[in-house]
Amino acid sequence: MKPIISIGHQDFEKIRSKGNFYVDKTSFIKEWWENEDEVTLITRPRRFGKTLNMRMMETFFSIEHAGKGQLFEGLSIWNERTYRDLQGTYPVIFLSFANVKGKNFKDTRMGIVHNLVSLYSACDFIKDSERLNEKDLAYFDSVSLDMTDDVAVMAIHHLSNYLCRYYGKKVIVLLDEYDAPLQEAYAGGYWDEMAAFVCGLFNAAFKTNPCMERGVLTGVTRVSKESIFSDLNNLKVITTTSEQYATCFGFTEEEVFRSLKQQGLSDKKESVKRWYDGFTFGSHRDIYNPWSITNFLNDNKLKNYWANTSSNRLISKLIQEATPNVKMAMEGLLGGTPLKTRIDEEIAFDQLGKNDEAIWSLLLASGYLKVETAPDDFTDPERAIYQLALTNREVKQMFRQMFQGWFQNTVSSRYNNFITALLTNDLDYMNEYMNQIALETFSSFDTGTHPSKKSEPERFYHGFVLGLIVDLTDRYRITSNRESGLGRYDVTLEPLREDLDAMILEFKVFQPAKEADLEATVKNALAQIKTKGYDTELLARGIPQERIRHYGFAFEGSHVLIGQ
Repeated sequence: MKPIISIGHQDFEKIRSKGNFYVDKTSFIKEWWENEDEVTLITRPRRFGKTLNMRMMETFFSIEHAGKGQLFEGLSIWNERTYRDLQGTYPVIFLSFANVKGKNFKDTRMGIVHNLVSLYSACDFIKDSERLNEKDLAYFDSVSLDMTDDVAVMAIHHLSNYLCRYYGKKVIVLLDEYDAPLQEAYAGGYWDEMAAFVCGLFNAAFKTNPCMERGVLTGVTRVSKESIFSDLNNLKVITTTSEQYATCFGFTEEEVFRSLKQQGLSDKKESVKRWYDGFTFGSHRDIYNPWSITNFLNDNKLKNYWANTSSNRLISKLIQEATPNVKMAMEGLLGGTPLKTRIDEEIAFDQLGKNDEAIWSLLLASGYLKVETAPDDFTDPERAIYQLALTNREVKQMFRQMFQGWFQNTVSSRYNNFITALLTNDLDYMNEYMNQIALETFSSFDTGTHPSKKSEPERFYHGFVLGLIVDLTDRYRITSNRESGLGRYDVTLEPLREDLDAMILEFKVFQPAKEADLEATVKNALAQIKTKGYDTELLARGIPQERIRHYGFAFEGSHVLIGQ
């Protein structure tokens, strides 16, 4: 009998008690316990089973779940007597920041406060014991929705003490999605306040906590030690490039194929692999995200599940406002060209708008990029170069939708009309649209720390080319000759169908010292196409000259002129 696929359930006890579909990850309990690290931080992309694994840990260790060993029967952890005896023997504090999100610091802080108050409410029974004195009871009651920062940051610390005294045993502390409020804070512009608040909370909970046996934090990113974990020298960090716990989060290919067979879908192995394979943890390749696989098993449809599960606001903001080099690299990634870069897995959020490598590091941690080739030499920073690629077909689809959205959300969503005008050679409409869209979108493409008039056109036009690439990829092979500064940036559209014309687009900035007006700039752009022989490759591919159109794009600030 096939197990029922339960979509979105993260309650380990409920999944096991109902016999729902579950891929055994209890080996994580054994591996983690035997490593004996005091505090472990594990980073994995969203929807990779972090919460379910943390709930599994809570169910296994918590005294509240004592006597529920049947939930683990048939799973790998239950094969050893030692672990059967360990089940249900520790007080456990479980906390999740997954839903702690707000537009400002006050709202996000309140989300954390709500979680702390709920913890204390669940442990209200401690107050009836003789373990707490009057001062303890006074603090216990001060943990409320209107508590001060001083009370809030010590809440986990003191609750660990109360539980330890009540049960006579140190506490295991589990914090899931620890960085969710931090990512919101960066995107919302209140990073400093949030970082200071959670730094105190984490320090009290995981560093200066004598009543903690061990702790685990999970999240998407490894936030820099200087920002958040400055006092935690007892932290073992596991990132996507680490070998430890490499197969404990996400599904291995063996697990995926076994699940397909279980559901009678073995004939779909190759198509599932084309869509969803690609994640790499440590040296382990062919890792699949559980959300996509579980959804596919449920409805037997190949589509984008994982990349559409939450807002990509931060990623979109970073790429849209990034330097032209980032946008050009994205062009290459979409075209299948790997990116060579250094990475720093310790994410410094205050560097994201200033350092291209920080953006690639975040995209890698978030699962949008994968490691194709890791450096052999880590001793020399100049040689520690990674080769990165888009993770899989799902991710590629997500980026296509993102780049299309940059323009489709402007000028009354007339971006598709511009594409039609380009295909039909309607020069008047192309000019009308480009001037409108440039005015409306320059601000969002040039909102970096130090925007400048010189960089505005580059930011916008590189983003515009990304939009072209993803919107016409089914009809054209699109390449760009790229060079920083738009000194050499022709875009070639080679048709994939015989009924379409080839096109070459040349972008140029108006130079008042050399040119009288934008019309002169257009003429220079068109002249460059001819003198540089940009038609050569298209002609060599058998496309006749009369089927190759030339366009010169001239711009001065947000003013645009297109000619041919």
